[in-house]
Amino acid sequence: MDRAVSRVEASSGEFGPVIVFDGVCALCSRWVWFLLRFDRRGRYRFAAMQGAHGRALLQQHGLDPEDPLSLLVVEDGRAWSDTDAIVQVLAGLGGAWRVVRVVRVMPRPWRDRAYRVLARNRYRWFGQHEACFVPTPAQAGRFLD
Repeated sequence: MDRAVSRVEASSGEFGPVIVFDGVCALCSRWVWFLLRFDRRGRYRFAAMQGAHGRALLQQHGLDPEDPLSLLVVEDGRAWSDTDAIVQVLAGLGGAWRVVRVVRVMPRPWRDRAYRVLARNRYRWFGQHEACFVPTPAQAGRFLD
């Protein structure tokens, strides 16, 4: 077993839910900033797809790290991607955010098709950073890489 994968398994179990995101995508970075602001309990940890932990988690769950078109959330050995990942994360914030679960009444193929259009065009529509998202020193403990 790859050392990065074994570290990821330990990290994701030890630290709670892990969100794997595209660290150079401007939209994805905004998503992380949003979560840092509204996840008041500090429930979520983050791993950029470009880092060792993020790559290992993507591979572990059958996603291609060289073609990262999906958001991945791993919690307690379970994984969610695409719109299911977004719903899982927002509902996990608690309070009024739980209402987002209503989105699940829409058929998953429809939801995920819309998500894929956004994912394929995210750099063109929202921009791309030269380097991965860099947390502040106060936020650094919530990032695996």
